[in-house]
This record gives sequence, C-alpha cells and structure tokens, in this order.
Amino acid sequence: MSKKVLVTGAAGRIGGIVRRFLSSKYELSALDRVAVEGIPSRIADLADLDAIRPSFEGQDAVVHLGADPSGGAAWDSVLPNNIVGAYNVMEACREAGVRRVVFASTNHVVGYYPEKDDPYRAVFEGRLDDAPKPFPLLTAERVRPDCLYGVSKAFGEALGSFYWDKYGISFVALRIGGVNMDEGWHRQSYPGLALWLSHRDAAQLIERSIDAPHSVGFLVAYGISNNTLRIHEIETGERSLGYKPQDDAGDTLDHDAASGGYYGRAHP
Repeated sequence: MSKKVLVTGAAGRIGGIVRRFLSSKYELSALDRVAVEGIPSRIADLADLDAIRPSFEGQDAVVHLGADPSGGAAWDSVLPNNIVGAYNVMEACREAGVRRVVFASTNHVVGYYPEKDDPYRAVFEGRLDDAPKPFPLLTAERVRPDCLYGVSKAFGEALGSFYWDKYGISFVALRIGGVNMDEGWHRQSYPGLALWLSHRDAAQLIERSIDAPHSVGFLVAYGISNNTLRIHEIETGERSLGYKPQDDAGDTLDHDAASGGYYGRAHP
C-alpha cells in the first residue's frame, strides 16, 4: 500500500518536481494557497493552524516545502510564512501522529561562508587556483545564514531537532542547493556549478528521505548533486539516506565570465 504523503507548498518549483517524479509511488496530497492540479488539494495559509490541521490526518509523512522562498524576503513575510508556518506544520504533525517530516532547508543557512571566506568564496568567484582540493567541505554542523530566509530555515532545523527529542517525530532537513526549471541555468555562473541540484537528484533525495527508517531520527543533509566544484558535503545523505546523486554540473561555464557574488541570494 502506498504511503500517504502531504506536500506543503506543492504548487512551487520543488513541489512540481515531487509531483512529476514521485506521484506514481506515493499517494500525494497538497496544502498550498492555490489548488494543485492532479492531486487532492487544500487551500489554506500555513500561518493558520486551525485551517491546516485537517490536511495532516492519516498522513504517513509530510514534505514541508511551503515558505516565502526569497533571499530578499522581509521580516514581516518571513515571520508568518517561514517561522510560524514551520511551527504550525510541526504541531499539526504532532497532533495527527505523523512520524516523518522532510523539511526543505537551504544552502543559505551557511551562505556567508562562500560570501566571505576562502576557499569557498574563491570557488564562487571562479578563482579555482586559489581553492586547490581537497579542502574541508561545509558540514551540517555549520550555521552562518546570509539572509532572513536562511535564518528562518536554521530555525526550522532547530525546531525539527526539538520535535524529534520531545515527541519522536523523525525530521530530515535537506539544505537544498540550486534548483531551477531550466536545468541549464547552472552553467551561467560558478555558484551555479557548485550548488546545482538536478531534478532527478532532488526527487531521489526526497524519496530517500521519506522512506528512510525511523531510526534516522533527526538529520541535516545537503541537497547537492555530485558536482565537481561543490563546497558542501553530501556524504551524510549518502551514508544515512542512501542518496546516490547521478549528476555533476562540471567545471565549465557556457559564458566567458562568471557572474559576481552569491548565486541569486534567493532560494534556488
């Protein structure tokens, strides 16, 4: 029998990937501010706990994607959409007895490393001779957000740790890299080459996170393809979830020069 999986923010970019790749494996339903074509949907605001509660009844897992995804989001949007929303999702899971939450975190939780410190900054700026490998990859223990969006996702991770320890809800946080509907976008900049997460790797990682044994407990893993220029470790996901990324962005741009600065300063 297929697992019942609720996807918050299912109308968004990664929600579309989940629906495309995983709808045949799971009994998906959606919770969003708009109806989602092709699967049962409830229209509600995550900041309204009473309105979202019914969506969680009978679910085996929740993939929590819903949030304001902009790196430039102001506090008056981040607070209700990302912080209150995350709390309400966890409370609804607790009340409904949901055993697994897969949380869309972000590379922006550690975003100031590549903005400020070599060798990570050197990679993002295309100064590859200044970043000889091997160098220490960014691990899940590090937290250095570069925007309020990143701060809100760091909060979500901490919230998941609390709900695992206090209530036994297994929580897998995925610090997602760069995802775009145009899969060629990453060849336009060095940050793109480092951060790229292909659609099929994203779907595989989410599937592995849904199906991982409950003993995984609380886990933070990076959602990055097996990129030559990656600066984040993916070994935790490989070891704990069985994630086996299939794709590599390579190390060559389509254009002569990389774009400056951090990729997009928004959720990719």
